[in-house]
Amino acid sequence: MNYFNTLLLITDHAQGRVLDFGGGIGTHTLGTAMYPQVEQVVYCDINPINRDLVKYRAEQLGLSEKIVFCQELPDKETFDTIIFISFDVLEHLPDPSQQLLKFHQALKDEGKIIMNWCFFKSYNQEHPFHLDDPDLVEVFYRTLQSQFLEIFHPHQITARCYRKLV
Repeated sequence: MNYFNTLLLITDHAQGRVLDFGGGIGTHTLGTAMYPQVEQVVYCDINPINRDLVKYRAEQLGLSEKIVFCQELPDKETFDTIIFISFDVLEHLPDPSQQLLKFHQALKDEGKIIMNWCFFKSYNQEHPFHLDDPDLVEVFYRTLQSQFLEIFHPHQITARCYRKLV
């Protein structure tokens, strides 16, 4: 149910040129590329195996013309929507608030960002590589609150949608 509701959130808000940052196996990229209100999806992932898999899946689904592949966030490009829903990305970055600022810069003024995160190593340290330093997490939340405004949605999921504060 959680995955289905995440796709509903994307359906509700994704449009125009979309960046899927840390796209993993590409499920959100492929689903988003199928929406008529989406012109192009830029799939960004550092893992070459993931990129090859998503390219293959895109070819099989006839979506190759609508998806662009990259390894790093493209410089000076702007997006109508940014999707950052893959777990185990933001919480591994040394300074997640800096990534938020990069997203803010890349997002068009009327754009929306859909994202989630989990700054928690778990009670028994099941996620030892997750960032959970209280000071860095507080800076992240302060940055989020100063740059974005959450958009209400009725879906029962951990992902959230924000619009850019201008």
